[in-house]
Amino acid sequence: MHSSKPSIEIVTPAPLGSLHGNRITALRWQGFLKSLGYQSRLTQSWSRKNTDLLIALHAYRSHSSILNFKQQFPDKPVILVMTGTDIYRDMASHDEVQQSMRLASHIVVLQSASLDQIPKEFLTKTRVIYQSTKGVARKTSPKRNFLISLIGHLRPEKDPFCLARALPFLPASSTVKIKHLGKAMSPEMRTLAKQYSAHLARYQWLDEQTHAKTMQVLSRSHLMVITSLMEGGAHVVTEAIAIGVPVIASNISGNRGLLGDDYPGYYPVGDEKTLAVLILQAETNPAFYKSLEKSVRQRRKLVQPEFEKRSIKKLLGQCL
Repeated sequence: MHSSKPSIEIVTPAPLGSLHGNRITALRWQGFLKSLGYQSRLTQSWSRKNTDLLIALHAYRSHSSILNFKQQFPDKPVILVMTGTDIYRDMASHDEVQQSMRLASHIVVLQSASLDQIPKEFLTKTRVIYQSTKGVARKTSPKRNFLISLIGHLRPEKDPFCLARALPFLPASSTVKIKHLGKAMSPEMRTLAKQYSAHLARYQWLDEQTHAKTMQVLSRSHLMVITSLMEGGAHVVTEAIAIGVPVIASNISGNRGLLGDDYPGYYPVGDEKTLAVLILQAETNPAFYKSLEKSVRQRRKLVQPEFEKRSIKKLLGQCL
């Protein structure tokens, strides 16, 4: 029996069980496909099975899957979902990124500022689909401390210790407490995280936690800080927006594409002194804190699952 619905394969290089953003995105898309009535399988590289549509996350790391698929099925569509490292790092140094873009019938980026980086020849087949999340309810924040969450794996492009470096610039009167959640991606990062935890009373590294535990911490936080040097559109920013937790963010394209150009909570990349100033302002100036809350609230509609599902449905309609 031939099923009437096309078969779809989603390729993501992120391994099974990992909490990498790409794997989370792939699983969420798979859920939307199922609710739209499509069968799909999730693989790390193309299975070489007959597939009506290939959805590939990562232009660089899924390049061979895209190439092999197009060689075997030149007339079948490929949707390429571009990641932050594709757009802000690998495109400049790896030809495979643009080759993948050329082979793809449709290109998806995860926030609007990415469009500025896409070569003109590919813009007509590129669209923005904002990542969504089922927002957990915001919880009551602690009364005695100003709780800040920092969420993300510890690797250089996240500048994971910028917030720790900012802490000495806060006055003694500040009640800031940092909970840093994320897996150390190297022994050096682990050592540094443990040193900061031992020497800074305000800073606690909790290592990698389950997604549920991470959301629990985020939903109780007064503030979330994202310090990345490079992002395609961090899912944790989407989650903060969905919950309604104000964000202080490094001033990079990936954050601006999610929070908006006029968002009041940006600091220059790597500048821990300005980061400290903004944190103190959020802690001590109610008007500034309310302006962050209001700006986050205004972005909420973009991260609703229904909005993402509609966008994916429309895209599949054009592909198939």
